[in-house]
Amino acid sequence: MTTTNPTRFYRRSVLPYYKRLGSRWGYAMLLGRTRHFGWYEPGQSPWGFAASMRRMEATTARKLALPAGSHVLDAGCGVGDVARTVAAEGGLRVTGIDGIESDVALARRRTAARAPGEAARATRFLVADYHALPFADGAFDGLYTMESFVHSADPRRALAEFFRVVRPGGRLVMSEYSRTPSAELTPRAERVLTDVCALAAMPGMMMLPHGRLEELLGETGFAVESVTDATAHVLPMLRAFSLLGRVPYAVARGVGRGHALVNAMSGVELYRHQETWRYHITTAVRP
Repeated sequence: MTTTNPTRFYRRSVLPYYKRLGSRWGYAMLLGRTRHFGWYEPGQSPWGFAASMRRMEATTARKLALPAGSHVLDAGCGVGDVARTVAAEGGLRVTGIDGIESDVALARRRTAARAPGEAARATRFLVADYHALPFADGAFDGLYTMESFVHSADPRRALAEFFRVVRPGGRLVMSEYSRTPSAELTPRAERVLTDVCALAAMPGMMMLPHGRLEELLGETGFAVESVTDATAHVLPMLRAFSLLGRVPYAVARGVGRGHALVNAMSGVELYRHQETWRYHITTAVRP
């Protein structure tokens, strides 16, 4: 799966996905419009979505391991929850960018309401495309993504931009999915993965089999420090999604409209076919 113009792909595929009624309703009702998995330890309730997401965000701050006051780029900030947590946990300044104007506007409003004063000044949010970042070379001490890189239609170009805007010695943390190679999947599992990635506008996931992101980072110039398989830590939330989506998805499939409920489909099918994907947190440094 390749796309030569990532900005056009974003406008034609990613934006329509997030504007769908099912996406808007699901993310708003369940996750407060934040769009990433939570971190769970054994015994923690799978239904504590907000607390688990804050734990995942705090994990990013710890893995950045930057001195207080460092300036970090959030590449795909959504409504700003990750940026606010990272700023608070690490004492960092965070610039968040996203291609969805309404999310950027909401990130600004929420920050003004929830983090007044100095905390609000630690974050700012801009509309921008991470394939063509509007920042000077070496502008940031660090950069992170939180499940936003799967929407990249040109991962190599995006990583080159990340390398450009991170200063020498700066750090990168990417919390992202990877896929199992087609040769290792049954036809049914491969079809499920292909359908989910197409419907949810995730070409990056299809182009990143296990280990490929680390290879691309090295080819771009980053030095990979660690890769943590966090799949077991996010599965409780996916299981909750699969339980919530099971009946609506079954009804939709019964009338030949299963693909119309892409988020319910994703929860049910990706939990059922856990062999198709992994969730990794990759840390790297720009030498």
